[in-house]
Amino acid sequence: MATEKPIRVLLADDHAVVRAGIRQFLEQDPRIEIVAEADDGLEAWAKIAETQPDVVVLDIQMPGASGIEVTRRIRQRYQGMGVLILTAYDDDPYVIAVLQAGANGYVLKTASPREIIQAVHEVYEGRSALEPAIAHKLLRRITAEARHPEVQPLTKRELEVLALVAKGYTNKAIAAQLHISDRTVQRHLAHIFDKLQSRSRTEAVMRAVSLGWLEIEA
Repeated sequence: MATEKPIRVLLADDHAVVRAGIRQFLEQDPRIEIVAEADDGLEAWAKIAETQPDVVVLDIQMPGASGIEVTRRIRQRYQGMGVLILTAYDDDPYVIAVLQAGANGYVLKTASPREIIQAVHEVYEGRSALEPAIAHKLLRRITAEARHPEVQPLTKRELEVLALVAKGYTNKAIAAQLHISDRTVQRHLAHIFDKLQSRSRTEAVMRAVSLGWLEIEA
C-alpha cells in the first residue's frame, strides 16, 4: 500500500516562540511535514524558492517583506502553491489586502490547533479556509457595498493623498511630500470623505481598499 504524500509546509513568523508552538502542533498531524522556517519575509521568499512547499503559512507583520508582499510574489511565480495567513490581525484593511494579493486562507492565531491543521489541509486541497469571524466581516462588507454600488471615483491626486494617509502621514507631512499646502490637503480629504461616504481617515482607507483602489502594506 502506497504511503500518502505529506503536505510540505513552510512556516514564516518573526516570533520564534510563536513559530515553535505552531510547528509543534502542526507536526502532531502525520500528514504535515515542516520543510522550512523563516523569521522574516525575505528569508521566507528565499526558502520558498529553495524548498517549493505545498503550503506556505505566513504572518502578516514581518521584517524585510510583509506577508502581503510575499503572497503577491508567490502568486506571480507559483500559481498552485497554497498560502495560509495565520495572524493576530483581524482588521478589515489587512484581511482585504491579503486576500486581494491571492491568499487561500486567513486564520487568527486564537484558533484552536485542530482548526489551524484543518485550514492547512483545506488550502492544500485548493479550497478557501476562512475563520468564521473573518468570513462574517467580508460578507458584511460585501453586503454594505451592494447597498451603495455607485461610488464616485477619486482623482489621481486624491488617491495619492489617501495612499499617504494609509501610511500614517499627518496632513502636514502629506503637504510636504506632495508639495502642496495644508489647506489643499484638507480640501482633498473633504472630497475623499464625501466620495467614499466616510467619516474618518481609517474608514476612507478601508473603503478604498475594499473597492480595490488602494493596497495596504503591512
